[in-house]
Amino acid sequence: MNKESPNGLEAIDRPTPTDNPVMGWGSDAVAALLAKLDFKYVALVPGASYRGLHDSLVNYLGNSNPQMLVCLHEEHAVAIAQGYAKVTDRPMLAALHSNVGLMHATMAIYNAWCDRRPMVIIGATGPGDANERRPWIEWIHTSKDQGALIRNYTKWDDEPRSVPAAFESILRARQIAMTEPYGPTYICLDVEMQEEKLEPGLKLPDIARYEPAETPAAPQATLEKAAEWLANAKRPLVLCGRVSRGEADWDARVALAESIGGIVLTDLKNSSAFPSEHPLAAVEIRARPSAAMLEALTTADVILSLDWLDPAGLFKACAKTGPITAKIINVTADSYIHNGWSMDYQALPPVDLPILASPDAVSRPLRQAIEAKTGGARFTEPKWTLTNPGKATISYDPAKLPPAEKGIGLRHFAECLSLTFRDEPNVAYSRFSLGWPGHVCRFNGPLDYFGNDGGGGVGAGPGVSVGVALALRDKGRIPVAVLGDGDTLMGINALWTAARARIPMLIVVSNNRAYHNDEVHQGHMAKERGRPVENKWIGQRLDDPAVDIVAMAKAQGFSGEGPVTTLADLPGALRRGLDIVKGGGCHMVEVIINPGYAD
Repeated sequence: MNKESPNGLEAIDRPTPTDNPVMGWGSDAVAALLAKLDFKYVALVPGASYRGLHDSLVNYLGNSNPQMLVCLHEEHAVAIAQGYAKVTDRPMLAALHSNVGLMHATMAIYNAWCDRRPMVIIGATGPGDANERRPWIEWIHTSKDQGALIRNYTKWDDEPRSVPAAFESILRARQIAMTEPYGPTYICLDVEMQEEKLEPGLKLPDIARYEPAETPAAPQATLEKAAEWLANAKRPLVLCGRVSRGEADWDARVALAESIGGIVLTDLKNSSAFPSEHPLAAVEIRARPSAAMLEALTTADVILSLDWLDPAGLFKACAKTGPITAKIINVTADSYIHNGWSMDYQALPPVDLPILASPDAVSRPLRQAIEAKTGGARFTEPKWTLTNPGKATISYDPAKLPPAEKGIGLRHFAECLSLTFRDEPNVAYSRFSLGWPGHVCRFNGPLDYFGNDGGGGVGAGPGVSVGVALALRDKGRIPVAVLGDGDTLMGINALWTAARARIPMLIVVSNNRAYHNDEVHQGHMAKERGRPVENKWIGQRLDDPAVDIVAMAKAQGFSGEGPVTTLADLPGALRRGLDIVKGGGCHMVEVIINPGYAD
């Protein structure tokens, strides 16, 4: 780390004051508008296609608001912006060099799209006028329709050719990104526009006139119908899916559930949505449906879905258990951005009462309508119970550890981590590795957990976790990411940006030294085809030689410990790592675990 800048992100990369702070170039005007819109950071990999904007950010704005976060790969720049949006529900900037930078970033953009996270991506291109291009490089770095590369998984894109057009593009991109359902937008800036001299008298637009509109409210008649069903339900069930990070919205969801006494289900694929220890959360949070979840679905008489990710898939999982006979109320605005390219919106669910609105815009008026019918009754316990136990208990006992030669199973690893950090209320988990057991999760607020990457793109974990940690810097929270080894190895150099920018965070690597998810798939294939299951490991293992992940983290500027191979050594390693992060450091703990999932 840079010993001359010990005070954190704001103290690094301070430019020499310029003698010419006048807004004189096209890129100066673009930078000025970005500052006025209060974009605090821009994650980027530098490139000549936006050299004009880069100069303006440094020498016109003083590398502040937005401040540049230099990355080692364009995927990481976008992943950091995604992680930041997971915490704030607001867009961050990412900047990508030309068509080649955009090509690098496409998977990360797809993750952000599937995750429904707002961001504004600034791209750039060589001169649209071919006669103005520098030989060779600007010919291969210029494309006629750059946005076409990502148009199927962004909300909007544009290529403005003048400064006034760029103003409108930026305002529109931010407005669209921040309109629910959220998503990434893309603006490609022509290099000539950036480097042209401005005519005197140019004025920045009044940004107050270009704010996003509030999410449309649900019709009162529809709310009354939903309230009638829920107020009279004997076995109400609430599915809490993609919802906001606001404390007031969190409290509103709790109040809504308590107004009907409904059992509440949540999902590890999404951020924390409901307090996991509330009596209404009678079924442990899972990434895949459990027997208790299936019983709840097939026994309920009214189901309220609050933008649940893939309700049709969840209902389909009940096929072997029994039919769903409940009336289904589906609150989501997601159909506003559906297209036919990837069908990331999943299968079409059967719904009795669709409500085309954001769950957080509906929860308060719906509760009020219910209370008008029930006299304001509150249920802190469910109206009904399940025959199937909904929650497992922690079985980890430090006095009865398994022999060291048996290694560390994922369940015991997760239980040990949970117990070690149970007295740390400020720990916030940016994500968990695949197969994480839900019974160890203790979520008491909207900033306790931030879900997965959205698009299933391996390698996103480190970058997204850096973005989460960046957004948590000033919130008094301690960012902890539990990452798989494959995810970590693909995205390891995203950690350099955290070390460079003094963003404290703890990475705990759950290392089974294999692409274990695909090893499981190969086992299924072998069984189905009558072939040797013993061969499932071939082409999957990440050993012989084993990769020294901690050494790789240290190469990025982290401190590190491991590999930890016994449960007896794990609590101490975790506590030491947490102390380092509390002191402002970036640290990794690598834990070797046995192949297998806990759920």
